[in-house]
Amino acid sequence: MGAELAAAWAKASAREALIGHLKLQIAKLRREQYGPSAERSRRLLDQLELQLEELEATASEVDLAAEAAATRTTSVTAFELRAQTASEEAVSRASDT
Repeated sequence: MGAELAAAWAKASAREALIGHLKLQIAKLRREQYGPSAERSRRLLDQLELQLEELEATASEVDLAAEAAATRTTSVTAFELRAQTASEEAVSRASDT
């Protein structure tokens, strides 16, 4: 369970880094929007914005799943140790030999 949670957080961290990178690229392309290669930049900008939207949607879904996984608990049934009776102890010793 801990490994799954760590893996989920690692994926979320990588996704957040990619989202930040895409936002930076989009901002840069918007500044270059009115240059000689404006049409190419506009198409690239549209593609990056679409990719960013998809990543952000996936990120929210994965974050919800990670939160649900973190809140799940595993129940373990309790048990009791009891002292062996003399006859049970004798049977146990006999089976060990």
